[in-house]
Amino acid sequence: MKERKHIRLLPAAVANKIAAGEVVERPASVVKEFMENAFDAGASRIEVTVVSGGRKLISVADDGCGMERDDALMCLEPQATSKIRDVDDIEKISTYGFRGEAVPSVAAVSRLILKTCAEGESTGTKIEVDGGKVRDVSDIGFPAGTTFEVRDLFFNVPARRKFLRTYATEQAHVRSVFCIQALAHPEATLKLKADGRDLVSVAGGASLAERVHDLFGASFLDALRPVDFTSGEVHVSGFVGLPTLTRADRGEQYIFVNRRAATAPIIPFALREAYPPLDGDRKPIAILFIELPPTEVDVNVHPTKREVRFRDSRGVRDAVILAVQKALGVGSFAQGAAPGHGDAAPALPGVPLSPSSVGLPPSGASPAAPAVPPAAPAASALPAPSVAPALLPTPLPPPAAQPTFSAAYGGRAAGRVWPPSATGRPVAVPVPSARRPDEPPPASPAVGEEAPPPGAAAENGLWQWCRLLGRIGGGYVLLETDGGYVVMDPRAVHERIVYERMLDGAAARNPPAQSLLLPETLTLPAEDAERIASNLDLLRQIGFAIDPFGDDTFIVEAVPSGVGLSSIRPLLTDISKGIADAGAKRGVEDWRLRAVAQAAAESAVSRMEALPYKALAALVEDIAKTRMPYTSPKGRPTMFFTSTRELDRKFGISR
Repeated sequence: MKERKHIRLLPAAVANKIAAGEVVERPASVVKEFMENAFDAGASRIEVTVVSGGRKLISVADDGCGMERDDALMCLEPQATSKIRDVDDIEKISTYGFRGEAVPSVAAVSRLILKTCAEGESTGTKIEVDGGKVRDVSDIGFPAGTTFEVRDLFFNVPARRKFLRTYATEQAHVRSVFCIQALAHPEATLKLKADGRDLVSVAGGASLAERVHDLFGASFLDALRPVDFTSGEVHVSGFVGLPTLTRADRGEQYIFVNRRAATAPIIPFALREAYPPLDGDRKPIAILFIELPPTEVDVNVHPTKREVRFRDSRGVRDAVILAVQKALGVGSFAQGAAPGHGDAAPALPGVPLSPSSVGLPPSGASPAAPAVPPAAPAASALPAPSVAPALLPTPLPPPAAQPTFSAAYGGRAAGRVWPPSATGRPVAVPVPSARRPDEPPPASPAVGEEAPPPGAAAENGLWQWCRLLGRIGGGYVLLETDGGYVVMDPRAVHERIVYERMLDGAAARNPPAQSLLLPETLTLPAEDAERIASNLDLLRQIGFAIDPFGDDTFIVEAVPSGVGLSSIRPLLTDISKGIADAGAKRGVEDWRLRAVAQAAAESAVSRMEALPYKALAALVEDIAKTRMPYTSPKGRPTMFFTSTRELDRKFGISR
């Protein structure tokens, strides 16, 4: 017989702990909720203090309007709020908090002390709460404002407490939340202290640009472009990064809707559509403020209010696309057409469209090509260059200014004949390797070709010799070998080469490195900075010369050989993501070193540009010397081989 269970009301203590599970995920959640309450109270100064990453203490003190005794007691009750009165108010919320859940939820899973005094009152109120139960209420002398002290978070929910991370990790999350609130409120004076030392301190009365400079540094601000665009009732402002400033995740996409740190699914889509095609799955950097009437946005769709819903999502999407395109000077905005509206869109004011203004070369041009004058169409609108058909590709001479990746291979092919011979035929490039025993020896070179000199056999047995035929399919490299032909992906090849060099250098305690002309000082987001700071020794093992230079800031004097000398900040953020993604592989020996090397190699490859043939030849030589030339560190193929016998079979030829 099935057991019948009766329905009962949960005890208040249990219900409050369940509610706390939705609102309070970690110490950073407490900081977010109490800072938002402080801003709702009109605070212009907020000081946040944490001890042991917030496990032992979280204190948020503000100079807002404060509360009288009755209000202070009432704020501890579930669903008690001063911000809405009836159901209609939910449709036009203009405050950060409104549900009345934050304070009672935090009080239910901590030992909380509330100190507050209303403006104009001579006596304040102190309330002590232990696990949701009020222990003491007393009068105190206290300045106008409110202070929440949260001690021993999750002391009565051990299952939740054991899921908290290390002190440093939780502190990094707190710092990240604090910086997001600091971005949203440049007018406020904010201070964050941890374990007795100041972490972040920003002065009030600042502009957004000044606040970005204070939080992320001058070099970060220099790579941003201002956004200021209005479409109907939607106003979009802030900053977006140049297409050259990207990262592997959305960790630096700061989106604010009516100054609330929140997003919606259409926002990442709009950013992706607004930018020209980015390398791989790279994400642009953005600090965007979307302002629209409160009646046009629903903020009550997520327990922690991280996500919102727009009444007119299409209008918001188009406004974001146009705003970003105007800032970058590319895409549909430059042509006066709104995405999704076709010819019906009104003409928009013109903006300078020089590709050099957004850090991009004109389409089809080498990195050394001159910039297009402002009157020319945008880079993305340029027609593709016409290509004359040819049986054999003619290698291009190296450009005047080598791109970042080719600099890693500049001058490596000494002794080879470049550019190709006068016949226009490809030049043979010897690569030391062993021919497979089941394959025939190479045929004699055709008339006009240069015969490849003999090469010593290599252990990995790729080929006895090869010659570089050219590039196909937008970047793949075509090689003729002693047994057939190889199609090679230079990005995957470069990743394997850089990865093995880093590991070999670390093992030999002599990592190959290249010094920067001038040391670079970088400020990283809090979570990235914490991961980098925790793995400085590993970074040094693979060739970085990097040292901490204050909170969230590092000074870099050298980088591993092969990763290039530019875009150091995205390189470090990608390494941070690689460390985070590999965090579950602790059982594997030296997993962290391999994670750092792999992330660095992948990041270097993501910024690889078109190589001149001289550098491609050096690349072919280097891959032949690796231990595992056939795959990238993540297992992606580096090349595909087709034997001459397979070609004979397909063409019905027997020899």
